[in-house]
Amino acid sequence: MERANAIPIRAYARLLRDYLQPQMPRALLLGVLLLASIALRLANPQIVRYFLDSAEAQTGIERLFSAAALFMAVAIVRQIVVVAATYASENVAWTATNALRADLALHCLKLDMSFHKQYKPGELIERVDGDVNQLANFFSQLVVNLFGNLLLVAGVLVLLLLQDWRLGLAITGATLAGLLALNWLNSRVIPRWERLRETEAQLFGSIEEWLNGTEEIRSSGAEPYILRRLYMWLRERWLRVIAAMRVQVWIFTLPINVFALAYVAAHLIGNTLFSDGSLTIGALFVIFYYIDLVKGPLWGILDQVQELQRATASIVRITELRGIQPTIHDGPGVTFPAGPLAVAFEDVSFHYADDPASRVLKDITFRLQPGTVLGLLGRTGSGKSTLTRLLFRFYDPSGGTIRLDAEDIRRARQTELRDRIGMVTQEVQLFRATVRQNLTLFDDTVPDERVLAVVREVGLDGWLAGLPRGLDTVLESGGGLSAGEAQLLAFARIFLADPGVVILDEASSRLDPATEARIEHAVDRLMAGRTGIIIAHRLGTVQRADEIMILDEGRIIEYGARADLAADAASRFSQLLRTGLEEVMA
Repeated sequence: MERANAIPIRAYARLLRDYLQPQMPRALLLGVLLLASIALRLANPQIVRYFLDSAEAQTGIERLFSAAALFMAVAIVRQIVVVAATYASENVAWTATNALRADLALHCLKLDMSFHKQYKPGELIERVDGDVNQLANFFSQLVVNLFGNLLLVAGVLVLLLLQDWRLGLAITGATLAGLLALNWLNSRVIPRWERLRETEAQLFGSIEEWLNGTEEIRSSGAEPYILRRLYMWLRERWLRVIAAMRVQVWIFTLPINVFALAYVAAHLIGNTLFSDGSLTIGALFVIFYYIDLVKGPLWGILDQVQELQRATASIVRITELRGIQPTIHDGPGVTFPAGPLAVAFEDVSFHYADDPASRVLKDITFRLQPGTVLGLLGRTGSGKSTLTRLLFRFYDPSGGTIRLDAEDIRRARQTELRDRIGMVTQEVQLFRATVRQNLTLFDDTVPDERVLAVVREVGLDGWLAGLPRGLDTVLESGGGLSAGEAQLLAFARIFLADPGVVILDEASSRLDPATEARIEHAVDRLMAGRTGIIIAHRLGTVQRADEIMILDEGRIIEYGARADLAADAASRFSQLLRTGLEEVMA
């Protein structure tokens, strides 16, 4: 609760500055239009007053026609101004929120893997999209309208004070009391809206997780458990809504009470002043018209305060997300040479930040010469995949140094490092984009001739020929690719990137024998002239390795040339060859 109440004004100001400053001319135009609309609303009652007083004084039909014409002209101009303001506000809002949404998505992509382990994708989607949607009105009309309505109320009160100080003070007192009560209630309801937004984010994160695991849930008969969890989250969300609405209902009734007090004061004081001749019929009309006019701004302020409550909760969460910074930073930069690169681990240890007692890798030391292929073996959880993630700098080691071409990888920029290392994993990510974009990973500089040559090289030319628009075909829901074809597409990506180091993380484990035979020559070509690391459970995959390393509980228990280890009957690798790699290493 303290966090939401104490959110600094500079959080609002920073967002407005960052996302409205680039479109300042439009934002200023929007402000001018909204203020013009307010001025026109204040002017029209004075025209009606003039009309009524002129009619009562029988000053002539010409003045009445003139007043009516002016009233209609002001009303038409105000409608034009309102339409223009609405158009300008939508442009400002969508431009600002789209920019904020893009910045948040990029910020999340740059955060460490430990962050992505902590937050579910669905929860991040709710923050990047759901919270930002709450700010659309904040960036367009909310701030200007809120201050504009406050200004309109202030203008009405000043005019009433000028009309009669007793009437003005009475209505001003009722209005100020209402605004103070509104501010007090607002401070109580903002934290409740924030907790609701947090619960919704967790709900959507769980739904995304359940949808991804539909097959496992159905095959294991876990539907009752999932439905119970869904019911619990929905119940939690409902309780959060109820908690917020218990305060919100008092906010809903507040303007009604304020208007009731204002009307009572106007009737009592206005009747006295009219009876003694201090007020004309036109002046009396203006008094009640202005009180009624205040009703709109106060209801508007009520709606805008509710918008601000939701916006505040979203701003708090967005500010928190933007405040999370990556711990892995670019180095000064390194220029890696073309061709195969040497890889060296020097006393490398690693543990996750949230579990320092558990060391995933312990004192790993080895060196791969350029062009050498390493077969990396070990049971599940032995640290094989973690080792390759450290090479990519998805994490930094807890101790020791990793070198690529004799350079500490922490000195390189992350883009430089990942441009020179390629990886194929069991799970291939396909994007809702064209085949060309999926192959080149959105690099438009790659010529089609090279893309088609690589497609033929990996054996996907038959699949490509069957697509209605060839490289321009948009892939959806996997694009009709089998698991093997998706794996071949991943190989094609590596060919096009042409890295100096290639990592195959059990990449052939999903391929049937026929499909695996189709890519054997592609794998050989891929490894030719490159340094390679192959993580595998299958004997055939490591036969092309020059060296073998076996990990167990994060330590190297065997490392050497494949031929030497195979010839040594006492080696662990030789034992695996005799007993069957699939059985021993599973």
